[in-house]
Amino acid sequence: MTTEETKQIAAKKVDEAPDIEVIIANHSHVKYVQTILDTIEAAAKVRGTGIAKRSPEYVEQKIREGKSIIALCGGEFAGFCYIESWGNKQFVANSGLIVVEKFRQHGLAKRIKRYAFSLARTMFPEAKVFGLTSGAAVMKINTELGYNPVTFAQLTDDESFWKGCQGCVNYDVLTRTERRYCICTAMLFDPAQHKDKKEVKDTIKELKKQLKQK
Repeated sequence: MTTEETKQIAAKKVDEAPDIEVIIANHSHVKYVQTILDTIEAAAKVRGTGIAKRSPEYVEQKIREGKSIIALCGGEFAGFCYIESWGNKQFVANSGLIVVEKFRQHGLAKRIKRYAFSLARTMFPEAKVFGLTSGAAVMKINTELGYNPVTFAQLTDDESFWKGCQGCVNYDVLTRTERRYCICTAMLFDPAQHKDKKEVKDTIKELKKQLKQK
């Protein structure tokens, strides 16, 4: 076995750590809403970058609708991400990706992102999946999932989506450039042009089983 193969096996073992459960959130996870919001806000302050703010009611709605992914270590909150549809369901975005600091550096963000992406592909199979991010780590994860960098003009023109950027500290950049660009990088996965990776297909199968059990 080569050194590279050993590294890949080790990375997979960490990525799929059995003590951290990654699932579709449901009504029983509403109790984590404030913790989720506090964790997102704290991370944004540390990074010094913008993040679209969401109300407790909005996050709770996403959880109750089955449109979010939560990671738990026992009963302890470890991470979260939710999906939103825009432009008459022609576009879907993964938003609010967060991992609690003590659970970072173990591939959990990548795992949560894969589940959120797969949930979007499950619920809206014909929609284009897009994202705005200023984080290099998220860009790398998106690229591995099949996203490509695009111009803002290739994203949804749904005003409700862009209104969500108003809570970001960099919103003035977006408005000054007439929504042509900002601090974030726009990335897009178009199912009409790209096929899902094997790990995504496997995750979609897993999520469909979870949905049937509800």
